[in-house]
Amino acid sequence: NVEAIEVLQAVAVMVGDKDTGNFRPDAPVSRAEMAVIMSNLLGLTTSYYVSTCPFEDVSGSYSWARGPVGAAYASKVLSGRTATTFDPAATVTAVEAASMIMRGLGYFQHTGDFADGFNVATVRQANLIGLFSGIKGDASTPLTRNQVAQMALNALKSGMVEPDGNTINLTTPDGQVITGTVNYVNVTSRKDFAYAISDVEATSIGSQHSG
Repeated sequence: NVEAIEVLQAVAVMVGDKDTGNFRPDAPVSRAEMAVIMSNLLGLTTSYYVSTCPFEDVSGSYSWARGPVGAAYASKVLSGRTATTFDPAATVTAVEAASMIMRGLGYFQHTGDFADGFNVATVRQANLIGLFSGIKGDASTPLTRNQVAQMALNALKSGMVEPDGNTINLTTPDGQVITGTVNYVNVTSRKDFAYAISDVEATSIGSQHSG
């Protein structure tokens, strides 16, 4: 996945080893590293979360990940093993990484999204948007940096989504809210770079072409 590695390095989402400069494509990706990748991918501000990160085990040799982990957690991109434990050294699987990435894209915002179970729902949606394209892995084997780079590039080629507002919520007599199937639709970016594209059409030999 050379293209993916080069693109991710160019946009500073995944970079080489700080000591050697090597990308280490075959190295497994830890949960702490995945949090950094997600915060870079989403452009999250991380400095504030160094002091507010709720996970006690993101400290010591993992202090470098406190800001990204806290920011990604606050953005509901990832969750801990418990309220105070993140397990930063554990490796991520394709399903776990896909779940984080798709949450970042806007999917899986409601409990009804997991009606068929976490694994089935995640794999199904990831396949629908091409997130596993070029990964060549399985659901349980730890992902390598090479595979995560490809998955992140696939995410960049995908679209941000939001619920279309037509989801049916039912409240039971005991106050429990049951969410029906959520329909996610692509949304257009409102950031400056999206508006920087000129709508003036190009001309060539007297004919017009879409801008």
